[in-house]
Amino acid sequence: MEFVIVTGLSGAGKSRAVDALEDIGFYCVYNMPPKLLPKFAELCLQSKETLSRVAIVIDARGGELFDDLTESLDELKRQGGDYTLLFLECDDQVLARRYKETRRKHPLAAANGGSVIKAIEMERALLKSARSRTDYLIDTSHLSSAQLKERITTLFMGDTSKAMLIQCMSFGFKYGFPAEADLMLDVRCLPNPFYVDELKRKTGLDADVRDYVLEKSETKGFQERMYAMIDYLLPLYINEGKSQLVIAIGCTGGKHRSVTLAEELAKHIAAMGHRVMVNHRDIEKA
Repeated sequence: MEFVIVTGLSGAGKSRAVDALEDIGFYCVYNMPPKLLPKFAELCLQSKETLSRVAIVIDARGGELFDDLTESLDELKRQGGDYTLLFLECDDQVLARRYKETRRKHPLAAANGGSVIKAIEMERALLKSARSRTDYLIDTSHLSSAQLKERITTLFMGDTSKAMLIQCMSFGFKYGFPAEADLMLDVRCLPNPFYVDELKRKTGLDADVRDYVLEKSETKGFQERMYAMIDYLLPLYINEGKSQLVIAIGCTGGKHRSVTLAEELAKHIAAMGHRVMVNHRDIEKA
């Protein structure tokens, strides 16, 4: 049985994530008290013929509940329960803007004099232990609902139990760092197609942009060293037992150089027999 626990910051997109899981066949339960997790998992195992894929979302309803979550996760491990913890992260200012736009109340706002920022800070502290146990972390700060759904679908459509999933992500530094990155490579030092008129409005997925980037001697030297580093590091991460490795490659706008090199790195990793996915975070931004 596949058992997924979805948690993270309020407003980061847990409900949308669970909707996406439901769309690919998960039986989903919302806002279960953490103390019930071990017993619920036990019941699901007894019904494994009818409940093969289960997802539970844990939300913030009070500080003591997150103490219960930590204890419940420990109890699941003691019972030999196998679960995947998905954590949704988001930038504080983005969360505050979302609450302002939707006019919804943060679940911890009342305990913080109505301050959304203080509520977010409190919740982040409460979730620190759960975040440290994360199997998959997704930063939704710069993701649309459609992009989040695509990310969830890619993560969980296949068999997530067989091997570490490696994600090659392109991004633009002008839009901020990806919080979920394990490794970050800066390719702003490479020749930029943005300054070539006929390439400016295209992306690294277009053949002429890709050719421009890859034919440069600077890029060839970068690729050679990047591949050598990744080839050395991947077995170490696998031996460590990581479920997911996010390799983020950034250029200025996240449309040209980083896109091309994320695609090339993904091909290199796939050729080695690893599970890999590609995500271009900022490719559609202006």
